[in-house]
Amino acid sequence: MGQGKLYLCATPIGNLEDITMRVLRTLQEVDLIAAEDTRNSIHLLNHFGIRTPMTSYHEYNKIEKAYTLIGKMREGKNIALITDAGTPGISDPGEDLVRLCYEAGIEVTSLPGACACVTALTLSGLATRRFCFEAFLPSDKKERSQILEELKTETRTTILYEAPHRLLKTLRELYDCLGERRITVCRELTKRYETAFLTTLSEAAVYYEKNEPKGECVIVMEGRSRAEMQQEEHEKWEEMDISDHVKLYEEQGCDRKEAMKRAAKDRGLSKRDVYAMLLER
Repeated sequence: MGQGKLYLCATPIGNLEDITMRVLRTLQEVDLIAAEDTRNSIHLLNHFGIRTPMTSYHEYNKIEKAYTLIGKMREGKNIALITDAGTPGISDPGEDLVRLCYEAGIEVTSLPGACACVTALTLSGLATRRFCFEAFLPSDKKERSQILEELKTETRTTILYEAPHRLLKTLRELYDCLGERRITVCRELTKRYETAFLTTLSEAAVYYEKNEPKGECVIVMEGRSRAEMQQEEHEKWEEMDISDHVKLYEEQGCDRKEAMKRAAKDRGLSKRDVYAMLLER
């Protein structure tokens, strides 16, 4: 018997009708289902009449259990991985199992389906061509501060997850660190009371001070404007004396000609203009 295979099976994030026929067939046919929370997943399996054995695979056993699952696949068993909701491997321990499978020479395939971050992005009304996914902000204060600092200059649309009881705090923190941004707060995606609230960070904070959020939330936030960043950059350089600006690049190892060229580019000027300004000094 040859080696088995790992199937990453996307499950509904709310509406049970969002599961694919391919996922249902696979869950029926595999030898074992590894679930993030078997107590939660049993309701899904019972709804569709799936009787395949289950085992738990979660954040607290992800490495040790991964090797156990790999051992079973080496024996020829096929295993499906499911998360509580959505696509396995997105902001959950599935990524570790996938990595270890590749290291062990186990074949992996992904069965596409529901994913909260993409669903929220398409629903947001914000730019979708370029985006980044941050999932939940880190709980560690230092790491959280570093991520927020990076987001200050992020020009892509950013997607974050947040629990309802922490939503207001996170909105305030984003506003304090990043300033005003347009956002869409998506709640209860694909469920009966789904909402998409297109607003701003400050307005959302005011709203949720008076209206307690319920249900899992996805924040879709617009990126920083490149034009605005360039304007701030020009203003910063204009505050510096032209001689100091050129000297800055000379101290970095540039010759006089190259230093003048870079200073001119920073200020949106020609090299001739910079030369004339230096002569005036």
